[in-house]
Amino acid sequence: MIFLKKISKSYSKNKTPSNVNLSNKQYMYTSFDDTLDKIVRLLKSHQSEFLSGEELSKSLGLSRAAIWKNIKKLQSLGYKIKSRQKSGYRLVAKTNLMLPWEISDGLQTETIGRKIYYFNTIDSTQNFALNIALKPHENGSIVISEQQTHGRGRQNRKWASPRGGIWLSVLLKPNFEISQASLFPMLTSLALAMSIEKVLRLRPKLKWPNDLTLDDKKVAGILVDASIESNQIDYLVIGVGINFKIQPSAITKIVKNSENFYGVTTLVGKKEKADPILLLQSFLYELEQLYNKLVANNFHEIKSEWEKRSSTIGRNVSISHPSGEIKGKAVGIDNDGALLISSKGKTQRLLIGDVTYQI
Repeated sequence: MIFLKKISKSYSKNKTPSNVNLSNKQYMYTSFDDTLDKIVRLLKSHQSEFLSGEELSKSLGLSRAAIWKNIKKLQSLGYKIKSRQKSGYRLVAKTNLMLPWEISDGLQTETIGRKIYYFNTIDSTQNFALNIALKPHENGSIVISEQQTHGRGRQNRKWASPRGGIWLSVLLKPNFEISQASLFPMLTSLALAMSIEKVLRLRPKLKWPNDLTLDDKKVAGILVDASIESNQIDYLVIGVGINFKIQPSAITKIVKNSENFYGVTTLVGKKEKADPILLLQSFLYELEQLYNKLVANNFHEIKSEWEKRSSTIGRNVSISHPSGEIKGKAVGIDNDGALLISSKGKTQRLLIGDVTYQI
């Protein structure tokens, strides 16, 4: 976990922070710029028929020319929209992109994900989320990108983020003490595991402190950055990287020399079909439910569910720790998320470290 000093910046409304560099090939859409959202919703509600430009124009208060330009924009985003002279437009198929209005359509949360920043490409969703963290009305905001050029994992390790993955950051402003910050990697990894189980019918394991694995290979990771003030959490930014439908060999080439590399895999195979938006919506819902349980001081249930899915508990482990290598048997999780290690008749608590399983 990385604790950051409070960042102080100012931004204009609906503007990209000045230190986030967007080239001509990069673009951002948000859930609060709703013209495209409204057009998509109207087309979806009339999907069996053509909707005339005049009807769209009257419903949205836009000129026919503006409607045409926005239809062209939607087509460039992957929507298949058939146009017919004197008949109008009909939606044939929706996009595969994780656009804000597609995420919002069917999302069952109250706070998390209700404000969305979407990029097709960005240096790091985590950096963007940290840059907007001091703005008002950002609690629960998410930042998502189709790919990252400079994604990072724990301890600033390289995180390969090609297209086909789900790369996002969740901004939270909890009224918690600093000691509870260490619970969020566990809370988030559990929420993701539960959503993968429900949507994809897979059974990932949880590797302490922040990894999800399939067949002992990493399929997702969690990063938490926090700003602390007067022993209270000012804000948390939870970075989540999910190898949804990627080529493991391509990522392996990039990160195989990274410290503590133990292999990567993908949730969805090359020839398999699955909707990343369904997984994302489920994850945001499960995260909010677990977050509410934490607020209600119901951590024991979270802890129990995490331990059920753990690949670490009960294993002989070697842990790379700032104080040196620690060996022993992982026997449980403490109430602050610390890993409990039994060695030579004594039990140690570890809040940080890289785990290697011993045969």
